[in-house]
Amino acid sequence: MTRIDELTNRIRSLESCIVAFSGGVDSSLVAALATRALGKRALAVTAVSPALATGELDGARDVARAISVRHEVISTAELEREGYRANDRDRCYHCKSELYDRLGALATRRGYEAVLSGANHDDLGDWRPGLAAAAEHGVIHPLVDARVGKQEVRELARLLDIPSSEKPASPCLASRIPYGTAVDPEALARIDRAELAVKSLGYGVLRVRHFGVLGRVELPEDSLAALTAEGRAAIAVAVAAAGYEEVEISDEPFRSGSLNASFTKRLAVAS
Repeated sequence: MTRIDELTNRIRSLESCIVAFSGGVDSSLVAALATRALGKRALAVTAVSPALATGELDGARDVARAISVRHEVISTAELEREGYRANDRDRCYHCKSELYDRLGALATRRGYEAVLSGANHDDLGDWRPGLAAAAEHGVIHPLVDARVGKQEVRELARLLDIPSSEKPASPCLASRIPYGTAVDPEALARIDRAELAVKSLGYGVLRVRHFGVLGRVELPEDSLAALTAEGRAAIAVAVAAAGYEEVEISDEPFRSGSLNASFTKRLAVAS
C-alpha cells in the first residue's frame, strides 16, 4: 500500500468532511486526499477576512479546481475578538477559534461528520496555539496522525500534481505585526499594499514587518545577495507609497517563523 493509499483510507473511514482550506500545500494535500476518499462528500472551505493577503483566495480557487474538490468561501471575524486584536503570543488561538467555530457550525448545519485541517507532524515542534483551538473543536489532523512532515507533504503533493506543491508558506498578514502591537484593519491593509508593491518589482518571497510608521522588508538570502543600490531604492519607494513613512531593508535574510523563535514550544494534539 502506498502512502497516498494509506492516507486516503484514513479519511475514507469518515462519512463526510469539511477541510479548512487555505490553498497552501498542506491543506491542498488534505483536500485532494479527501476528495479521492469521499468524492462530493468532501468540501474545501476557505475563510476570508482582512488578514488574508491579496491573491490568496484566487490561488485557493485555482487549486480547488485543479484537484476537483468542491469549494466554498466563508467570512470570519477574528478582528471582533479582543484576544486576537491584542496580538499576544496566543493570537493564533483566537484566530483558529473563530475559524473552527464557523466551520463547526457549517458542518452541523449541513450534516458533515468532521472538520479536517492541514496541520502536519512538523507543526508539533513549532509554536502553534491554533492547535489548541483545533483540539477544543475536535478537528482531525490526518497528516499529524500519520506522522507526515513538511518534506513528505511536498513529495506527496508533487505525486498528485497539486499546483501548490512548491508554494511558499503564506501565513496571515497579522504575522507581520510584532506580538504586543495591536492588530487593526488599517495596519493589515498597509502591509498588504506594501508586499504587493514589492512583489510587483519581481520579488516572489518576502515579508514586510510592521513597526508603526516603519516598514521593514525581509528578503530571502539569494535576493538579498543580488540586491543593488537601485533595487534598494525601488523597494523603498514602493513601500513608502504603500503608506510607510520609514522603510528599512533588513540585512538578515527572511526566515519564516522568526517571531516565534524565542519561545517555540511543543504542543500536544488531542487524538
